[in-house]
Parts: sequence; C-alpha cells; structure tokens
Amino acid sequence: MIMESSAPSPAAPEGDRSLLIVDDDRPFLTRLARAMESRGYAVRTAETVADGIAAIEAEAPAYAVIDMRLGDGNGLEVITKLKERRADARGVILTGYGNIATAVTAVKLGAFDYLAKPADADEVHAALMALPDGRAIPPENPMSADRVRWEHIQRVYELCGRNVSETARRLNMHRRTLQRILAKRAPR
Repeated sequence: MIMESSAPSPAAPEGDRSLLIVDDDRPFLTRLARAMESRGYAVRTAETVADGIAAIEAEAPAYAVIDMRLGDGNGLEVITKLKERRADARGVILTGYGNIATAVTAVKLGAFDYLAKPADADEVHAALMALPDGRAIPPENPMSADRVRWEHIQRVYELCGRNVSETARRLNMHRRTLQRILAKRAPR
C-alpha cells in the first residue's frame, strides 16, 4: 500500500493538481480518473488526440497521462502540444505496445515517464510525483513497521484462502502466534 501526501512534491508544478487523462479505453479512463480524483487531482478526460489537444489549448494542465495509441492518432502529438503550452507540465505516456525506441521518443518529446499498460493509479501517481532523477518522494506519513508486518500477514492469509495453518507454515511462525495477531486490530 502506498501512502502519499496530498501536498505536491518539490519537483512537481507548485500547487497545481490539474490532470488531463487521454485514453480511448473508456472503462480504463473512467477508473483511472476516479482513482486520481481520490488522490487530490482535478481531473479532465479526453478520448482522442483531437480532444486532448483541444483540452490543452483551453487550459494546459500541470499533469497528463496519455495513451500512446489512440483511435485518431498518436498520443505523442498530445505530449508535444502539452510541452509547447506548459514547459513545467509532467506527462506520462501509457502503452500496451511498449518498446525501447518508443520510450526514448516519448521522453525526447517531453514525457516525464513511460508506463506499460495496465498501469494502476498508484503507479501513475508515483510516476507523476517522482523526483527528476527517478527516485520516489518519501511519504509524509509512512506506515509503521508494525503496520507493514500486519498487512503482509493479512495478504498471505488471504492468499492462503484464510487457512490459519497454511498461513503459519508459509510465514514460518507458530499457529497460535498467528491466531493472536489475526485477532488484534490493525496497528496504526
């Protein structure tokens, strides 16, 4: 689980959380838009190159997530327009057809990062908020070690079909110890 601060990073456009998502896969577009809104972005969406460029001309966003292959053209046209209109904008290119040459082209045209589909909202947010050298920004309120341990145990427990004996075996712990941990509330 990634915990983020709602404050923009030092490497991000200061105070502006506007985000344009351009993708012709409507269900993916809708899910990603909702997920990014829940992370504090002011989201606008477009399904075509033409609509993406029109949205940028109307108001260039601080951030953009753009699919490489769209029904009416190439998402690189959108990233190029974004960088023309707003040099500090951070754009991430998404594609299901990734290769090295395309990634290099995307970055040369101004994309900040390049992610293979299916990318989830945590990956997209991390890419948008990364420092220029690619390092992730440390969270404001990181999880405690106890919480990380508890979540790991819960994940293994679920993967083992909620079987206490199997979970204890896989975690190399005594079954009764695991039962006590599972009976407690999640640490903060």
